[in-house]
Amino acid sequence: MGKCRLFKPTNNIGLGASMAVKPTHVKGKKKGEVMLYALSTCGWCRKTRQLLDSLGVEYDYVYVDLLNDEDNEKIMQEVEKWNPSTSFPTIIVDRKKAILGFKEDEIKKTLG
Repeated sequence: MGKCRLFKPTNNIGLGASMAVKPTHVKGKKKGEVMLYALSTCGWCRKTRQLLDSLGVEYDYVYVDLLNDEDNEKIMQEVEKWNPSTSFPTIIVDRKKAILGFKEDEIKKTLG
């Protein structure tokens, strides 16, 4: 169900090439370490963030398409470890479980 793909890096938004990627943190209830890799233009990614927000879950996220080329490459290598098709959204929970795509029931079961 609901997945998007990034076909190629789209821009440089001024994150210095040597700057480590710093995810955006969203405060909420601690349900483990939750990392969301998303695209800024993806409707499924937006729905995933809305669901996480409605569950009140603490999480971090990165919009992969807004990273500079070097940071994009590093993050895509990380995403590929969990999701060889590199589709979005990709949620990693406690560095043990990956939820690929907008899977509302699975997200609720895992983090609800």
